[in-house]
Amino acid sequence: MATILTTIMVIAVAGSGLMAGLFFVFSFSVMDALAQMPTSEGMKAMQLINRTILNPVFLSVFFGTALACMLVTIISAWQRPPEYGLAVAGACAYLFGGFMVTAVFNVPLNNALDKLPLDAPESNHEWNRYLRLWTRWNHFRTAACILACVLLAIGLT
Repeated sequence: MATILTTIMVIAVAGSGLMAGLFFVFSFSVMDALAQMPTSEGMKAMQLINRTILNPVFLSVFFGTALACMLVTIISAWQRPPEYGLAVAGACAYLFGGFMVTAVFNVPLNNALDKLPLDAPESNHEWNRYLRLWTRWNHFRTAACILACVLLAIGLT
C-alpha cells in the first residue's frame, strides 16, 4: 500500500504544481494583459479562454489532482503513517484552496461573464468588477496550489 500511496502522491505533486503554474501565469500576466485591452476585447478574450480551457487535458489534471489529493487523505487517515502528515495538509490545501475556490468563486464569475453582452452599457463596470474579484481569488488559489505542491513534495521525502 505504501507504493500505491507514493505513486498517488507523485501524481498529486505534479498536478498541484501544474495548476499552481497555470494560476500563477493568469495572476501575473494574462489578467493584466486583458485589463489593458478595450473592455469588449478583454471580455471576449476571457470568454474564449473560459470556453477553451474546458478541454480533456485541463479537466484531467484539475479533477485528477483533486482525486489524487482525496486518495492521499483517505489512505493516510486509514494507514496513519506519520511521515504523511504534511502530505495530508498539502492535499487539503489543493482541495480547499485550489479546487473548491475554483468551483465556488471563479467558475460562477466565469459563468456570469459569459452571459454579459460585449456592448451593453453595464459591461464596463461588470468587466472591471470581474477582473478585480476573479484575480483576487486566483491569487488565493495560486498560493494554495503552491503550498499544496510544496507540502506534498516534503511528505514524499
